[in-house]
Amino acid sequence: MNKYIKFVISAIIIAIAVYLMMNRNIGWGVVLVILSAIPILLFFKNEYILLAFWQLRKQNMQKAAEWLKNITNYQAQLHKSQYGYFHYLTGLTQAQDHPTKVEPLMKKALEYGLNMKHDRAMATLNLAAAAISKGRKQEGQKLLEEAKRLDSAGMMTDQIKMMKEQLKMPTMQKHMHNPNMRNRGKFF
Repeated sequence: MNKYIKFVISAIIIAIAVYLMMNRNIGWGVVLVILSAIPILLFFKNEYILLAFWQLRKQNMQKAAEWLKNITNYQAQLHKSQYGYFHYLTGLTQAQDHPTKVEPLMKKALEYGLNMKHDRAMATLNLAAAAISKGRKQEGQKLLEEAKRLDSAGMMTDQIKMMKEQLKMPTMQKHMHNPNMRNRGKFF
């Protein structure tokens, strides 16, 4: 549903409330005026994103992904302040199944902006994990430091420590030797 239809629905509810108040049904008119605030609230906080957050809180990634699939055109359905959270939630739901798709989604989420510090820290931590897995250690180190700075509540200290330990380990690709090359001489 287009985001501006919610304003139309709210205006219709207010018009009905005014009509009821004019016909001496003041109680029902007040109830409808209060109910007209719901579509306005849902303009700024999309219902599918709220439901996806609720499913993520219950650790149900598949349901969260299903709710996010209902947003077919995020620019027409969401307010600009919700663009970042749409990409953030999409990245979180795809992190286990498609880890290569997470990095561009988290970059878009940070570009559009995330309101909460711990959400920015989680997005930065995911970017650091992607950089480390692709062998970009310096970029991963910088992103880990930024994630540590953003994590003021200390919720992700264990993950940050674990990723710093991964940075200290040498990459296996550079130090892996081919067992078939052991017995070869200089000239064969």
